[in-house]
Amino acid sequence: MVTNIADVCSCCPGPVRSGSSVARYCAVRPGLALQGRCCLRGEPEPGVIVGLDLGNCSLTSLCAGFPDASTAVVIDLTENPLENIPSTSFQGFTRLQSISLPRALQCPGGSMAWDLNTTLGDSRTCQGQRNLCNSSGELAWLCPENSQCSPDGPGLVQCLCSGNYHGYKCLREGTFPLLLFYGILGAVTTTLSLLAWGSQRRKAKAS
Repeated sequence: MVTNIADVCSCCPGPVRSGSSVARYCAVRPGLALQGRCCLRGEPEPGVIVGLDLGNCSLTSLCAGFPDASTAVVIDLTENPLENIPSTSFQGFTRLQSISLPRALQCPGGSMAWDLNTTLGDSRTCQGQRNLCNSSGELAWLCPENSQCSPDGPGLVQCLCSGNYHGYKCLREGTFPLLLFYGILGAVTTTLSLLAWGSQRRKAKAS
């Protein structure tokens, strides 16, 4: 998986800060390289973001390219005037294991979505993203019959249909009827196009 890294790695000027959690992560793992504000993987996944340091960037909201960092293992957002980050901003961040935030912010998905929630000075660090699909009690997540739970980021899950099941709540069995679906879609599109063409033709004649 190769992301469009240009926007997110350069959304804040300068390189990865030497004292950031991203710099420390990248320094002790061979095969990783720094580019802009990112730590990138080499082979066999060249160009994949594993670390993102957007600390001290005067951010009031996340960069537009932030979803391209969904492969990140470690993220640093400290020293920013961020007031709120919706948990949906981290949808798809299933590899994320450590995120450092301004202390005023809560861990994405809530503290129950992480093994460890610590504060030091003006920063908060959330470590060890929990798989809610494997949890019980308060963290238990029930998917409909014929489906299975799959993690989708901190505090987020998705229910994927199993086997040949598909449709609403995975109640339909068998392969998805592609020919029927596209046949109906094509017929509807053609009909609407003909109606629009006929309408325009009548208007042209009337004028």
